[in-house]
Amino acid sequence: MTSRPTSPQPPADPPGDEPMAERRGQAVGQGQPPQQPVTSAPGDSYIPAPGTDSAGRPRRDRVPVRTMLAGIGLVLATVVLLLLIRATERVLVWIVVAGFFTVALYPVVNWVERRLPWCRRSVATLVVFLLVIVVLGALITVFALPLAREGTALAHQLPGLIDDARAGRGPIGHLLDRTHALQYVQRNQGRVRQFVSGLGTPALGFIRSAATGVAAVVTIFVLTFLMVLQGPKLVEGTVSLFPEDRARRIRAVGGDCAKTITGYISGNLLISVICGVLTYAVLKISGVPFSGLLALFVAIADLIPLVGATLGAIVAALAAFIHSVPAGIAAIVFFILYQQLENHLLQPLIFSRTVKLNPLTVLIAILLAVEIAGILGALLAIPIAGMIQIIARDIWDHHRGRLKPEPTVGEDRTPVTQTSGDTGAPTQP
Repeated sequence: MTSRPTSPQPPADPPGDEPMAERRGQAVGQGQPPQQPVTSAPGDSYIPAPGTDSAGRPRRDRVPVRTMLAGIGLVLATVVLLLLIRATERVLVWIVVAGFFTVALYPVVNWVERRLPWCRRSVATLVVFLLVIVVLGALITVFALPLAREGTALAHQLPGLIDDARAGRGPIGHLLDRTHALQYVQRNQGRVRQFVSGLGTPALGFIRSAATGVAAVVTIFVLTFLMVLQGPKLVEGTVSLFPEDRARRIRAVGGDCAKTITGYISGNLLISVICGVLTYAVLKISGVPFSGLLALFVAIADLIPLVGATLGAIVAALAAFIHSVPAGIAAIVFFILYQQLENHLLQPLIFSRTVKLNPLTVLIAILLAVEIAGILGALLAIPIAGMIQIIARDIWDHHRGRLKPEPTVGEDRTPVTQTSGDTGAPTQP
């Protein structure tokens, strides 16, 4: 009989030592690759540790070229976007301001459209904007008529005022005599002439700025009109891109954000009314002429963030000083005290009720926005803070602050995309 060939058997472990397979298992379980590749006898199978190659060295995964190109493309796109924003900064500011006024006039147009069923959207928008133009024209007329009347009277009195000033008579002459202004002008006629001739360049810059301001007003007015007119179509077209449940949620959040802006505008109007009433009382008690007109100017200027109240205070204080020195001092003291009262008490309290923000949040938002974006930041600080609060609250209420019970995904677990958003439990197949 022929003997059957036998396969070679692996060498037995030395006596008193642990088996070789157990030593390899301990090395793999501890996650530490062996210092030298483990050699095994024929027939032994070697399983490398995770993250190592067949020789036991750490494996280095290469980053795909597509991922690197995508990262570079995102960086370049961000740089181009920032440069584009910087180049079109003025136009973007006009669009933001137009959107601000659009949100303010949008409810008015909707109210007119509901009250007059026969009135189409275009007609309702035209009626509201005509009313706005009439109100602005009335305000300009209220200021223009007294100024024109006083300017005509000043033109008739100007020759006599000049003669009195040269002779040292009258209030202007006595003032020039006490300050020795005439002697200074006579001694420095060359400097005065040079200064007057150098006023051409600033005047040209002022004319250019005025033309830019007029163009900005016209552009903002047209943009606001078109946004109000096409608002429903834009909103419905944008919301229709989302599923029905998410579209309903977007409408609710957008409505709350619009209420925040209208609340800010109503609160700002209330603060301006308080400012105008107090200014009228102080000027009237001091006996300053045209106290009602000056108070109206201060109230309108107070609507301008950051610099409006200061501008109105300067004009009113100058008018009070022209009347008398005690009236001017009283006006300055009043405006200093009122400015502190408005910034630290009226604005936080009123906006906390109209915009539903904490007074401390209102104050911090105004300070940060003014530091970042100046006048525009002061205009948009409170509405943006209110909208951030609304969006954050909606996200918290929607997710309820709960995480997915099973964050990892294995062979017998459900991915996050297949879980229900309400309960966080996996959906059954």
